[in-house]
Amino acid sequence: MAQGIKIGDEVAITATVRRRVTEDHVSVSIPSYGQPHSIVDQTAKVQKGQHIELIGSVTHIDENHVTVNLGIPVRLVTPYKPPTRKTPRMDKAT
Repeated sequence: MAQGIKIGDEVAITATVRRRVTEDHVSVSIPSYGQPHSIVDQTAKVQKGQHIELIGSVTHIDENHVTVNLGIPVRLVTPYKPPTRKTPRMDKAT
């Protein structure tokens, strides 16, 4: 199911707006989630039935499911690279 997707990739999920809950929260329906989800939306222009993209990073992948973190956006600034050794860890055999 998740061919080509790796942990840490940024993905977009298309959700449908169900209704406005409060002035700054909107209830959305995510097709594969099966439960309503509330998100912060401070624009007054979103209407019922409108599609909205939720962007997040992949946190877990198994055979049939991909877990996406839609919370605080996390961006990779500098990937970790372990230090390389200039000399071997062990002395050469004599």
